[in-house]
Amino acid sequence: MELSRIVVHDSVDLVFPPEALGDELSDLDLPVELGGSDPELGDGDAAVAFGPHPSFLDADWVHCIRAGYDEFDLDAYESAGVALTNSTGIHDTSVGETVAGMMLAFARRLHVYRDAQSDREWVREPYEAPFTLDGQRICVVGLGTLGRGIAARASALGMDVVGVRRSGDPVPGVREVYTPDGLREAVSEARFVALATPLNDATEGLFGAAEFEAMREDAYLLNVSRGAVVDEAALIEALDAGEIAGAGLDVFETEPLPEDSPLWGYEGVLVTPHSAAMTNDYHRDVAGLVRENVERVGEGREMVNRVV
Repeated sequence: MELSRIVVHDSVDLVFPPEALGDELSDLDLPVELGGSDPELGDGDAAVAFGPHPSFLDADWVHCIRAGYDEFDLDAYESAGVALTNSTGIHDTSVGETVAGMMLAFARRLHVYRDAQSDREWVREPYEAPFTLDGQRICVVGLGTLGRGIAARASALGMDVVGVRRSGDPVPGVREVYTPDGLREAVSEARFVALATPLNDATEGLFGAAEFEAMREDAYLLNVSRGAVVDEAALIEALDAGEIAGAGLDVFETEPLPEDSPLWGYEGVLVTPHSAAMTNDYHRDVAGLVRENVERVGEGREMVNRVV
């Protein structure tokens, strides 16, 4: 592969201004152009984008600014000989802090007090409602970049961290690691269950009615992976039945979350708009990956985060 230019696709505007990434990459020897929404691409071109576009199959390389690449047709990219890379490895801090924030909100009842503030009401939660995270168990399902970021921050807060990992291999800061066949056992004693798995055939619908039934009644589900990892209907049934205390949800089966979704209406549910990874330095983090791969291509070395 011999690169001649980098094109920043308009779709990155869903996360950061295209101009910001263009400016950050201006130190490269290659020209960096803002490609609009329907760029013309060809040999030597690299595209940086949020999601797929038909023209990308005419390029030599496409970089997805997200860790998740499930929207891309991998077979089509492989057939076209187009390299696809993603942005895994840069979200541990932002996602880890988001999950820590959700847990602190639930434990210290900050979500309830914020709602009361909106109504200008001076109310206190019942004596038995607030708790501390120290000593509470969290089960992190998926111990890649996201899961390790969550585990590190949970451990720093004094929590008992267990996890689920396909290999079952140990992970620093995680007291016990289960394999997927032990998922229900792993979540059964946890006050918080954080989902941090990629979406694939093995994880689609991973968390359903049986898993909610296995959870404690005072437990919270935290999903920062993909919406389809959770059976949303089963989640709503679990909330209605009091099988779990609540949920912190950054991802959903349908995004944006429809206005008529029951999930908007639960006091014990925090809804964020697929923003757990967002930070005002995100364009710099993505630029770092793009810059490294430009260097690797120029040196004939293997690209980092290559999917296809």
